[in-house]
Amino acid sequence: MLNKSPVRVLVDDLIDERRARVPYPPGERSFSLPRTRRFAEEPLEMLLESYERFGPVFTLRLLHSNVIFMLGPAANHYILVSHASDFEWREGSFRDLIGLMGDGLLTIDGDFHRQSRRIMLPAFHRERIGASVETIFEETDRALAGLEPGAVVDLYSWTRHLAMRVALRALFGLDPDSGRAREIDAASLFEEALAFYASDYLLRVFRGKRSPWGRMQAAARKLDVLIYAEITERRASGRRGSDILSLLLDAEDEDGNRLNDTQIRDEVMTLLFAGHDTTTSTISFMFYELARQPAIADRLRGEQRELAPAGRPSAAQLLGGELPELEMTIDETLRKYPPAWVGPRRAVRDVDFEGVPIPARAFVNYSSWASHHLPDVFADPERFRPERFMPDARAALPKGAYVPFGGGSRTCIGMRFGQLEVRTIASLLLKERSLSLPDSFELTIRQMPTISPKEGLPVIVEAPRMAGEPLRAAA
Repeated sequence: MLNKSPVRVLVDDLIDERRARVPYPPGERSFSLPRTRRFAEEPLEMLLESYERFGPVFTLRLLHSNVIFMLGPAANHYILVSHASDFEWREGSFRDLIGLMGDGLLTIDGDFHRQSRRIMLPAFHRERIGASVETIFEETDRALAGLEPGAVVDLYSWTRHLAMRVALRALFGLDPDSGRAREIDAASLFEEALAFYASDYLLRVFRGKRSPWGRMQAAARKLDVLIYAEITERRASGRRGSDILSLLLDAEDEDGNRLNDTQIRDEVMTLLFAGHDTTTSTISFMFYELARQPAIADRLRGEQRELAPAGRPSAAQLLGGELPELEMTIDETLRKYPPAWVGPRRAVRDVDFEGVPIPARAFVNYSSWASHHLPDVFADPERFRPERFMPDARAALPKGAYVPFGGGSRTCIGMRFGQLEVRTIASLLLKERSLSLPDSFELTIRQMPTISPKEGLPVIVEAPRMAGEPLRAAA
């Protein structure tokens, strides 16, 4: 796909659409550049409006293509679990990510995906994930030392660099302060590469050196220098550690299949992306909400004082998710702001969902972000209410209602690692600092391809509020 002319790709999409043997679902199917640009700026609002007008399955023409959206618990379960084989990821709306990730788990389908996932699963077993706790503690303590009370800090940028350091050490076995890792700012390079998705739709077609695609490729080449050099050195020296790269170098499935250097590079690139970008988003949005509702932050601190009297939760508590208030707060953050906000797919064949036909080769997306904001599923969806994830309430949710990590055979393989990292960073940040928002700050959100604060997240750093102190007014 990388060697195929982007113009040819667009033409093929139009031909596939014209060859459809069943009609597209109702919706806005005429060409409209304003609609396309509005979707880039405020997709959540557009999806919820269309759900109200057309129901759970509808079509929006975005730039040159009709795109089908399927929202709600039943639609999520249909795409992710019961009829997952009717859809493929690789040729969906985010296919350009192949230019950065290559053939990692995120961008492949079918037997190749199943084989690669089998090879990688041992690297994500509970005991392997648990070995990363001390690394996350060390890096978070180091980062907290730079959060001086009284300072105004961009929490999004702070978390991005912290999460990348954790990923480099825990996933890659690299010291971020020495050698090539120190010379290459991986966090900034990923930001540059993913800016492709913040560019205008029309500009994404071009492949010149200064185009958004060209800048993404340039960032990928710089990251490749770091990744391939480490793979080569490990192969030559035989050096191994407890990191995931070491496991990938030696991993094999039951038939003896192993990953070659290109496959390892692609999986490392995918894990570095997913291993820091989603954590960055979740921590940022969580502390945005806590700054607006300090009473919830106080409950979390109280829980830590009660259940972790040593001053910080133990590795076992963090790995097992044994702080209930913290778990509900993280779950609510992932409901309101799921990093992987849309699940791009392409229909393999003509299918039918609840009487609505969907043509083969159609672009089909589910959206966790929109589904998590449906008032008929989550009452008062704009309110940040962690208690909606109390055990009984969570158990009562319909199948497919809550899908921040996807589902079925494509459930995020790094889910446990991400949860552990968010719990640890959040716990230490709550213990050591209190954060408030500048009066002038208004949150805006971008999609690139994960959601994040568009203008960063400026916070005022303070010492943690002690029990009994009056609550600050919500921003």
